[in-house]
Amino acid sequence: MPETRIERLLDRAGVHGYHYGALLVMILTSLVFQLAAPEADWARLVTIVIQGLTLLVALVVSRVHHWILRTATMAVCAAIVASAAALIGFGTLGPTAARLITALMVALAPISIARGVVLDFKEHGISFHTMFGVLCIYLLIGSLFAFAYGIISSIGSEPFFAQHGDVDTGQNFLYFSFVTLTTVGYGDLTAATNLGRSIAIAEALTGQIYLVTVVATIVGGLGSRRRQA
Repeated sequence: MPETRIERLLDRAGVHGYHYGALLVMILTSLVFQLAAPEADWARLVTIVIQGLTLLVALVVSRVHHWILRTATMAVCAAIVASAAALIGFGTLGPTAARLITALMVALAPISIARGVVLDFKEHGISFHTMFGVLCIYLLIGSLFAFAYGIISSIGSEPFFAQHGDVDTGQNFLYFSFVTLTTVGYGDLTAATNLGRSIAIAEALTGQIYLVTVVATIVGGLGSRRRQA
């Protein structure tokens, strides 16, 4: 089947199938932006754009079917245009809508990456691309939980965090998510509600199980392959 326009553009940029290094850089860039950007409407729009592009790149490098990529491209473009129209027309882009849109984009990317990693493993065995792929999924899991915390805060009647003050911000949700995912447990931010605590426990368990199974297996296999070579 013919390549889509985005596939041709990425191919010219050197981003090919199952090459997850560039995607990993994009995800890290997105995280840095979200942590550094203010709690403002324009920052939410930029986050939607970045996450939309990240999803499309994830689909391309995972070699999904062309009709899936075309459908996702239209959906991402529609989400960006609608968000920009809301910001321009109404002068605001609410955090609830922005978090819902971005969470959906983030949730779809790990599925395609996991599929691509499995196919790449079947074709070429364990490689650095495999390791980059599983690391992309790990970072996206942290981002997804961060947006989930933000959505709970937006639609709930109580603040998400037990700490007083204006702490229910996107930066704090992202920080709290990765602190929980890695089980660092600083304790400077804690969930106030039973729902928040339950999801935080689920994230901590997900992070640890993922590290000791998927990541450890890939790294161990990569080390064995290099010794054999």
